[in-house]
Amino acid sequence: MRGTLPLKKIIQLFLLLFVSSFIKAQQPAVATDTAVQKQIIIIHSDRLSFKDVDSLNKFQLLAGNVAIQQDKTLFYCDSASINTVSNVLEAFKKVHINDNDSLQIYSDYLKYLGKEKKAVLTGNVKLTDGKGVLTTSQLDYDLGTKIGVYSQGGKVVNGTTTLTSKEAYYYEETRDVYFKKNVVLVSPDYNIKTDTLLYNTYSGISTFVAPTLITSDSGRKKINTTDGYYDTKNKKAYFGKRPEIWDGSTFLTGDAVASDDSTGFGEAKGNVIYRDTAQKVTILANHLNSNRKDGSFLATEKPIMIIEQGGGDSTFIAADTMYSAKLSILRKSRVVPVVTDSIIKKDTLLKIDSAKNNTDSTDRFFEAYYHVRIFSDSLQAVADSLFYSGEDSVFRLFKQPVIWAQDNQITGDTVYLFTQNKKPKRVYVFENALTLNKVGPIYYNQIKGRTINGYFINGNIDNIRAKGNAESVYYAQDDDKKFVGVNKATADIIDMYLQEKKPEKVVFRSSLVGTTYPMRQVNHEELRLRGFKWLDDLRPKTKYALFGD
Repeated sequence: MRGTLPLKKIIQLFLLLFVSSFIKAQQPAVATDTAVQKQIIIIHSDRLSFKDVDSLNKFQLLAGNVAIQQDKTLFYCDSASINTVSNVLEAFKKVHINDNDSLQIYSDYLKYLGKEKKAVLTGNVKLTDGKGVLTTSQLDYDLGTKIGVYSQGGKVVNGTTTLTSKEAYYYEETRDVYFKKNVVLVSPDYNIKTDTLLYNTYSGISTFVAPTLITSDSGRKKINTTDGYYDTKNKKAYFGKRPEIWDGSTFLTGDAVASDDSTGFGEAKGNVIYRDTAQKVTILANHLNSNRKDGSFLATEKPIMIIEQGGGDSTFIAADTMYSAKLSILRKSRVVPVVTDSIIKKDTLLKIDSAKNNTDSTDRFFEAYYHVRIFSDSLQAVADSLFYSGEDSVFRLFKQPVIWAQDNQITGDTVYLFTQNKKPKRVYVFENALTLNKVGPIYYNQIKGRTINGYFINGNIDNIRAKGNAESVYYAQDDDKKFVGVNKATADIIDMYLQEKKPEKVVFRSSLVGTTYPMRQVNHEELRLRGFKWLDDLRPKTKYALFGD
C-alpha cells in the first residue's frame, strides 16, 4: 500500500529507537549518587546486542569503536561485554583507558570491576602519565586509589632513563614507582642495581632504601649505599648510612655523603675516610668538602693525613684544617717558589686522580694550618702551619716549628723538610736554627747557627751541619759513656755526626774558637745557648696522640 512502511523497515526503526533510548537512560544528568557514579555507561558502539545467561549474568555485547565511561574515566576498545548485574566490563583489542586526562593505559585485554574500580590488563600493557612510560605483560590498576601493580616483570622509560624490575607499584597521584626484585636502572650517566628502589617519574629522583650498587664511567666509579637519593634532572645525590664510593684508585666513606655532578662539589660528614690507593695516602676527618672539577678538597674537624712510606712505617699529619688543590691554580693568586735540592730527585706525595683530571702529578699542593702535628717512627714535628708542593716534594713548616729526630730536637723560624720516596731526606732550618740533644739529666749537646741542615739515611738522621756564626756545646764521653768534659766553641761551620742515632763526634771548620771545661767546674745551665728551650712535652710520642684533643 502506498505510504505504508515495509515490516522490515518498521522493525529496524523500532530497534534503533529502543537502543538510543536505552543508552540515554544509562546517562544520568547529575552523577551525585555513589552507585550512579560507579555505573558503567555506554557512549558509543557500532553494534550492540544483549545476552541473558541467568539472573546473575546479563550481558551487553558491543563491537566496533566502543567507547564507555565511568565517572571521569573513559574506556575505548574494539569490542566489549558488560555484565549489567555485576557491573563487570571485559574489553578486547586496542584497549585504551583515559583516566581524567592525566593517565593513559593501553593493552590487548581488560577486565574491569566497575563496583570496585579495579582493572586487570594483559597483553602489551602500556601506562603513561605524560612523563614516564610503563610497559609490562600484566598490570593490576585500581582507579579508586590510583595505584597500579605488576608482578611479572616490567619496564619504565623516562626520557633517557630506563628502569626494569620483577615487581613494581605505581602511584598516580604522586607519580612514584616503587620497584622491587632485580631492579636495574640504566641512564647515560650511571647504572643502578638493587632489590628495592623508589623512583618519581615527574622529578626524576631515585630514592634508595635497600643495598644498592651504582656504577658510572664504564665501571670506574662505584657506589655502595643503602640510603639516599639521586636527582637525575639536577644531577645531585645524597647517600646516608656510610656509603662506600670508589672512583678509580680513590675510596671515600662517611656517615653521609652529598654531591652535585653539575658543579663538581661534594661533601662528606661524620667519620670520613678518604683513601688514594695508588698514592697510599689516607685522610681521616669529620668533614670533607671536595671539587672534582679542580681536584681540590678541604678537610676540617680533626683531620688527619696518613702517608704510607713502606716497610711498615707511615707518616701521620694532624691539623685544624687541611686543603689541597692544583699548584697551577694557586699560582694565579700568589707566588709559590720552587725549593731545589740537587741531591734529591723530585718526588710526589699527592697525585689525586691525575689521570682523570689530565693533570701533571707534580701540579699539586697541600697545606695544613693551626696546630700542625706530625708523627712517624723516625721523625716527629709540630708547627703553626705547613705547606707542601708536589713540584719540589718539600714540607715547609712555619711559626715556631719543632722537629724531633730520634733524640735530637731542631727548632728555628722556618723549617723545610725535603722528602724522597715519602721519607725524610734533608731538613733545612733557617734563622735562629738550634739543635738540642739530651745526654744527661741537665746535659744537652747544642748546635746553633744562622742555618742548619740535617741529612737522613734510610729515614734516620745521619749528620747535622750548622753555618753562619755557628756555636756549639758538646759533652765528650769516653768509651764507657762517662762524661770527661764539656766543650763550648764557635766556628764558621760545625758538623755533628751521629752513630746509632746518637752524636758520635763534632767537627769544627774554619775560625774555631773554643774552650773545654771539666764537668764539675762549670754551671751547665749557663752553658745553654740563646734560644734554648727543651720542648719534649710538645712532642707527639705516638700516632694515637694525634687523634686526641
